Amino acid sequence: DGTQRGAHAIAQDALRRGIKLAVIGIPKTIDNDVHYVSQSFGYSTALETAVNVIRAAHVESRGAQNGIGLVKLMGRDAGFIAAGAALASQEVNFVLIPEVPFPLEGESGLLEVLKKRLLQNHHAVIVVAEGAGQHLFSSDIERRKDASGNVRAIDIGPHLQERILSYFKEQKIRVTLKYIDPSYIIRSVPANAHDRSLCDRMARSAVHAGMAGKTDMLIGTIHGAFVHVPITEAIDQKKRLQCSGELWSSVVMGTGQPNWPGLKAASAHQVWRRLEYQPLLCNILVPL
Repeated sequence: DGTQRGAHAIAQDALRRGIKLAVIGIPKTIDNDVHYVSQSFGYSTALETAVNVIRAAHVESRGAQNGIGLVKLMGRDAGFIAAGAALASQEVNFVLIPEVPFPLEGESGLLEVLKKRLLQNHHAVIVVAEGAGQHLFSSDIERRKDASGNVRAIDIGPHLQERILSYFKEQKIRVTLKYIDPSYIIRSVPANAHDRSLCDRMARSAVHAGMAGKTDMLIGTIHGAFVHVPITEAIDQKKRLQCSGELWSSVVMGTGQPNWPGLKAASAHQVWRRLEYQPLLCNILVPL
């Protein structure tokens, strides 16, 4: 949300100076974590690319006895990419996201259920969002921030790789683990047809809003319709994957992984109640 915070600062400064300037934001993130935006542009393309990475990990895992494919995908604060790509690929056995803290040890811990999977099927694929598993690290570790002031996630991928290999060595079970981190590759590809169309429609909506005199707002999508959202509302909090929602339930059922308790978050009912009592039609106008 650093881009939108910057846009809000520009709009506020223009208003303070009495400058006739329309500042209209559009949701630019493949993480799909912008509040009041059903789907941000780039998300669909990122999913398609991530699915190909997962397929490669699946092939690698099946090519060795007790093969493990470990894929780390983008998603610092929300697990939409990891969950969506896993669901689309139908080849993932465990999905780890920031919204659902998972145990490593114990009967229902990742290591034990991974062991059961390997003993039965002799291969497994794990997809982890970059922001998952932060609870596994000591609070004493220094957390760095990026240029926008966001706390950087500690790299969960190598940590999981090390813990998994160490665990199976102790269990005297030989495994072959391939760690794949596509990083920016999933967003550094040409946009697919869906994203191209979405970009065009969002851009047109942004131009119409600006020409109508609106400012300090974001083009959002709710129930399939484009809406004008005050930027302050969009950056107030990040959109998170609802652990009790349909998407995550589908992931849990599709993978067969344990249904670890998720973080407490506003239910879909609570979100739409807020929309009902707080209209989002932006009435912030460029000064005349």
